[in-house]
Amino acid sequence: MLSSQHLHDLNAPFVANHEFQYAHLGEVLDQREAASAAGVVEELRRFQVAIPSWALGTGGTRFGRFPGGGEPRSLAEKITDVALLHQLNGSSNAISLHIPWDIPTDVAAVQQQLAAAGLHIDSVNSNTFQDQSAQAHSYKFGSLASTEAAVRAQAVQHNIACIGYGQQLGTKVHTVWLADGSNFPGQQHFRRAYQRTQESLAAIYEALPSDWTMLVEYKPYEPNFYSMVIPDWGTSLALCQSLGRQAQVLVDLGHHLPNTNIEQIVGRLQHFGRLGGFHFNGSMYGDDDLTTGSIKPFQLFLIFNELVDSAQDATVRNPAVAYMIDASHNTKDPLEDLLQSTDNILTAYAKALLVDRPALAAAQEANDAALAEDLLRDAFLIDVRPLVAEAYRQSGGALRPVAAYRQVGHRAGLIDQRGRLAVATGL
Repeated sequence: MLSSQHLHDLNAPFVANHEFQYAHLGEVLDQREAASAAGVVEELRRFQVAIPSWALGTGGTRFGRFPGGGEPRSLAEKITDVALLHQLNGSSNAISLHIPWDIPTDVAAVQQQLAAAGLHIDSVNSNTFQDQSAQAHSYKFGSLASTEAAVRAQAVQHNIACIGYGQQLGTKVHTVWLADGSNFPGQQHFRRAYQRTQESLAAIYEALPSDWTMLVEYKPYEPNFYSMVIPDWGTSLALCQSLGRQAQVLVDLGHHLPNTNIEQIVGRLQHFGRLGGFHFNGSMYGDDDLTTGSIKPFQLFLIFNELVDSAQDATVRNPAVAYMIDASHNTKDPLEDLLQSTDNILTAYAKALLVDRPALAAAQEANDAALAEDLLRDAFLIDVRPLVAEAYRQSGGALRPVAAYRQVGHRAGLIDQRGRLAVATGL
């Protein structure tokens, strides 16, 4: 961890230029009258995005993985890494756990470490897409949708066990991503697979504490390439509606076919009050899990435009959305990539907060397509980096988190401490 004096020294070379840019942008925003610089900064400071435990190590492809060294080998080391991220940007105060990769062996010690770092556990995620060494039955042909009752029962019990670990650690969110599906025509009976999934989810839902939320994630392909049991938001929504109000849809930015209008899905789910979670990443071809905002920044802005619009609409009755970064860092330092993703997320959010909503609503009611688009582009093209940097600074972080991370040589220190060959637990 860095001392406050060390952070102050890291910021010192950038302060004068930052204050000049921030003051200038404040004057520009005052003339626009859509939002003040101070108001946007305060919203940015409140925004938090969870870091998944599995994103702290180097990702890979089906053909290889090239770890960068110094990766976290335990839950304690993962918490240490997230604590540094949060110290640098003030926007990553939660960690999302994956079971069985992150089963706590000493709950009290984990809770103490979290409290000391100002962190909490955001959610627990089940894993029925892999076989574990001690399990009795294989998930090769499915888990919650399996044709074998014993396999389904095993998968259900695993999810219930995840809830138990979450209760020990103080979270109230359980995430289910189902890899079940088929690779060949005729391999799976579509309706019966859905029915078995619905029954399995109902058994898990029955074990859910009354103040918990269960997030149901969807994905159109991978690991199965002919069909997935939960391939889209409509299927997830139907399952959630059949389960009850504690079941919510989880949208992953990468879990869509090319050119899908994700911002419309976000708006529609919020209208239904069923958007429970959102996982950020970037995509070029499919579920690439690239740096958030690195490929389609305008799309990310449009998604936040819907999120902000719903948040400012008193008629929308959607619960608080659980935000998380879900990315794979095949050739980047994972911690640098997570800092970049958070920066791009806050940038898109800041731009969405600057949209002139009364003017946009009027243009939409008048069917003035050109004006409506110009109003969005006007907000998108504003350089809001001074607002994001000021949010970091006011949260006690670094004006330039990646630069600060590099200047202190943190990765080299992790390699010295954990070893060049240290590989993160999980994928």
